[in-house]
Amino acid sequence: MPAIGITGGVSTGKSTFCHCLREILPTAKFFDADQAAHDLVDQDDVKQELLNEFTFSIFSPSGDLNRAALRAIVFQDAAKRQALEKILHPRIRQQWRTEADKHRTSPEFFFADIPLLYETTGETLCDRVVVVACSHDIQLANLMRRMGIEHEAAEAMINSQMPLEEKIKRADHVVWNNGDESVLANQAANLVDLWRQEKWTK
Repeated sequence: MPAIGITGGVSTGKSTFCHCLREILPTAKFFDADQAAHDLVDQDDVKQELLNEFTFSIFSPSGDLNRAALRAIVFQDAAKRQALEKILHPRIRQQWRTEADKHRTSPEFFFADIPLLYETTGETLCDRVVVVACSHDIQLANLMRRMGIEHEAAEAMINSQMPLEEKIKRADHVVWNNGDESVLANQAANLVDLWRQEKWTK
């Protein structure tokens, strides 16, 4: 079965779309890049690389990573953001590539939720890519509410990623998340029906 990448912009609804897919395909396998990154920064070798790059400023006195401090740095400094991506992305890519390869011979679907899929050329490892999109105003409101941040900070986070319009151009499928979850669920169901009808040769 195929490896299908799920991407979009920050706070456009990727996790909600994946939840819809899980409801339809309870035996499908999912890889969550955000969760992988969250787990990676607790590993000793990754912590050491973060310390070398960002110094003790992103760690608490007890040695725990201050995720908010790290996030504030990387969204204000493009060079630091690239440095963080250089530390994390090769590891994340290897993890989900291994999972995708393992599941290609499985009768179940495999989905990879990768926010920076296009930014890291991860689409080359996918049979299909779905972009979850919504209007800029909705995206902005979602992000401000979810992160508890002000308008300017939210705009900076959105602008740090590849423009959503560019991702839409590159996508195999686009789902729109301007309505409630039932609208997204219907789009998920239609895509699953389409994929089930296709003959996968990879």
